[in-house]
Amino acid sequence: MDAKTYRVSGMTCGGCVKHVEKALREVPGVVAVSVDLAKGTATVEGTASMEALAARVAEAGYDLAGTV
Repeated sequence: MDAKTYRVSGMTCGGCVKHVEKALREVPGVVAVSVDLAKGTATVEGTASMEALAARVAEAGYDLAGTV
């Protein structure tokens, strides 16, 4: 499985991290998720497209941008 790290903006606390993790885990093809508040990143393992990940994160109220 490929793991990619993306920039995530809009996170300000641990609750935000949990919301982003939950949103990403709901995307079909995602196997594992790790979100780092301090770095403002999310590492996603699986086959889901960046477009699908970004759309789901946007629905949760955050912004997922390009890879780091």
